[in-house]
Amino acid sequence: MSFLEQHDANTQGRDFFVGDIHGQYDLLMKAMASVAFDRDRDRLFSVGDLIDRGAQSLDCLSLPFEPWFFGVRGNHEMLAYDALFSTAGEEWRKRELWMVNGGSWVQREDLNEVKMVLKEAMRHLPYAREVSVAGKRIGIVHAEPPDDWSRLELEDNDAGHERLVWRRSRIKAGDTTPVDGIDAVVVGHSIVSALTTLGNVHYIDTGAFMTGRLTVIEAREVVT
Repeated sequence: MSFLEQHDANTQGRDFFVGDIHGQYDLLMKAMASVAFDRDRDRLFSVGDLIDRGAQSLDCLSLPFEPWFFGVRGNHEMLAYDALFSTAGEEWRKRELWMVNGGSWVQREDLNEVKMVLKEAMRHLPYAREVSVAGKRIGIVHAEPPDDWSRLELEDNDAGHERLVWRRSRIKAGDTTPVDGIDAVVVGHSIVSALTTLGNVHYIDTGAFMTGRLTVIEAREVVT
């Protein structure tokens, strides 16, 4: 899997963005039904955090294998991966970190199966995606984009990965400065009460695991 995956316009159907799912598989299915999602023609782009804090995390971890689903990796996928594939001597600390951040669902699953599915799923979850919609370009990362999307490749290092999957400095500061080099960016990670826009960055994580509200928005709404 490359660092950035790019997608041409969907000429057959519609594109949608979905906020952090966090193991709420049934909620996702209801949200897709509410927009009459067509699995043969439509595409669903996820801002990451498919797992943790929800009992159906393993079902959600299998979503990247669906031909209509396109996600980016979130900090919870990284927490799980670090916990299950850490080097000797680090596994206990990283496992504890995962558990306190919602990873206890794994205790009800076959660990070998979880490791197999997670390892394969990560191959389908790049750090960033870009999709063409109505002649505009929309970027997707989990947490926070760089100031200039055209320099995104410079983020392919430890510091850059931390920004893309963990950082919240932009939303904490209420920074409305647009990200250069892209028409819009869609992110999750930071829970908001409703879809929130700062500059050209759209925050769509409405805390599904707490509120029962999972945001699914049509891509054309982002650029219009």
